[in-house]
Amino acid sequence: MELFERIRTLADASGVSGNETGAALTALEMLREFCPDAVYENGNVIGHLGVREPGKPHVLIDAHIDQIGMIVTDIEENGFLRIGNVGGLDRRLMPAQSVLIHGRELIGGVICTIPPHLSGGKDASVPKMEDLAVDTGYDQAQVSALVSRGDFVQFDTSCMPLLDDRMTGAALDDRCGVAAILRMLELLQGEELPCSVTILFSSQEELGERGAKIAAYTVDPDIALAVDVSFGYTADDKPSETGELGKGSMIGISPTLSREVSNALIDAARAEDLPYQLEVMEGLTSTNADRFSVARGGAKACTVSIPLKYMHTPVEVIDTRDVELTAKLLCAYLRRCSAC
Repeated sequence: MELFERIRTLADASGVSGNETGAALTALEMLREFCPDAVYENGNVIGHLGVREPGKPHVLIDAHIDQIGMIVTDIEENGFLRIGNVGGLDRRLMPAQSVLIHGRELIGGVICTIPPHLSGGKDASVPKMEDLAVDTGYDQAQVSALVSRGDFVQFDTSCMPLLDDRMTGAALDDRCGVAAILRMLELLQGEELPCSVTILFSSQEELGERGAKIAAYTVDPDIALAVDVSFGYTADDKPSETGELGKGSMIGISPTLSREVSNALIDAARAEDLPYQLEVMEGLTSTNADRFSVARGGAKACTVSIPLKYMHTPVEVIDTRDVELTAKLLCAYLRRCSAC
C-alpha cells in the first residue's frame, strides 16, 4: 500500500482512547501481513518478528493506536448532549466543530457556539468543557433512542493531502507512527536481524500510557522504542523546542531515556546518511517511553518522534517524508542492534 493511503486508512479509522477497536482492527489486519501471529488483546495489537533467544537483545517497538476525543456525560431535556474530554483537548477550537457520536448508530452533530453578532461585543473566552454541548438536531426522545451517556465522540474530519508531501487529519497522532512501523516491516522483509522484535500498537496512551504499561510487563523487553509524534515548528515556536517538518525523525535525549540507545540511533542515522533531529527533554517525555523504562525490571527506552503541527486538533499536519525516514531509521537501528 502506498504510504499516504496507509496513513489515511489508519488515521480515518475510529479509535478514541478507551474505544480503539476500529483503529486497532485496521492496524491488526495490516500487521498480519508481516507478523502472521499478531493478536488483539487487552486493547493492544501485538505481533512478533524473529525468535527470542538467550544472548540476543529483544526490542519492543511501539506506537499508540488511540486518539483524543470526547465522551457523552448527559442528555438534556432540550436534546443537547453534554460532553467531557478524553485526553488533552485544545478547548480554544472546540466551538462550531463537527463531530460524530458513536451511539447505537453513528450520528453527526455540531458543538454549540454563539454567533459573534449575538455575543454583545464581548471577546470569546476559552470555554470550559462543562459549558460545551453537542447539537444533533434531535429532541430528547429522538436522541435518547440513539445515544447513551458514556458513548464516545470524535471530530468529524478525514485526512487530505496538502502541498508537496504534507497531509492533514485529526488522528495523525499517532497513526503516522503506526504507519512508520508498518513501513519498517515492509523494508525488512526477508532479512535476518541480530535481535528479536515485538511490535506493539498500544491503547490508552492519551489516558496515561495504560496499554503500554500492560504490554511492557508482559513482553519484558531489553530495549523499547516509543515511536510517537512531537511538536513541529510553527511561527510562534522556539526552534530548539521543536522539529522541522521534512527534516527527519526526532531522536529523544532525556535524563529518563537511555543515552546508550539515543547514541545508537544517532550512529545508525549517520551510518545510513539519514537526516535526523534531536529532541532534548528535561525529564519525563509524556510518551510510552516513560512506562517502558520502569516496567517490571526496566528497559533501555528511547523516543523516535515524527514532527507534527497543531497537535490534538482536527487539523494535525505531518510530512510523509518524515514517516518514511522514521521507518528507515528504525531499520538501520535494528540491523545494528546486536547488544544491549
